[in-house]
Amino acid sequence: MIIGSRLLFYKELPSTNTRASLLLNENEQIEGTVIYTDYQTAGRGQKGNKWESVKGKNLLFSIILYPDSIIPSDQFILSMSISLGICDFLDTHFGGSVIKWPNDIYVKDDKIAGILIENSITGETLESSIVGIGLNINQENFPSGVGNVVSMKINTGKDYDRDICLREILSAIDLRYRQLLYGDRIIIRKEYISRLYRYNEVHMFRNENKIFKGKITDVLPSGQLKIEDENGEISHFSYKEVEYVK
Repeated sequence: MIIGSRLLFYKELPSTNTRASLLLNENEQIEGTVIYTDYQTAGRGQKGNKWESVKGKNLLFSIILYPDSIIPSDQFILSMSISLGICDFLDTHFGGSVIKWPNDIYVKDDKIAGILIENSITGETLESSIVGIGLNINQENFPSGVGNVVSMKINTGKDYDRDICLREILSAIDLRYRQLLYGDRIIIRKEYISRLYRYNEVHMFRNENKIFKGKITDVLPSGQLKIEDENGEISHFSYKEVEYVK
């Protein structure tokens, strides 16, 4: 087992990704080291967004990896692999999880988990990666204004042992990471696309101030989202260049 080979627990941290980065700056860490905490005072999401979580209710952790077999131009395959691992874990408890591009896990139309991957690139090598994950486990009330959010408990009505959930999700992600390193990456891409939120469905999107109708047809190796509009024109979008409209 690579992921979970070493576990470091802190009662409270500003951010597990920040702590992982500090550890990497001090010296090389064992690959698969997991930093987890009960509470983050400055939890971070993608592009500076905040991650809100009640103390002691959810899973908040970061994984240190050295995926140097991945070339930088193909780095989004790591996000695909991690996303599938989280969905695999959720599948053991209930169905319906999907991947909302680029970095969220949904159950139907509600967010249950978020991923923040920070890569260190040297030349043509993906030298190290810090994979931050927040998964809503037992939290039932969320701050207003955070959008549609769900937890495992809200979804099933059950209380979950977070330690057991941590072991299970690390095992699921480890299997996907090994598949990434030693298996067939084409399968990873196909499975990722098959679980993509609103894939090949006609919906409304917003690009800058323009709202248009289109459907998601693919995600490129670079991580860009490929959307075909109602006129058959295909465009590629990076994160923050396009958003979903209900």
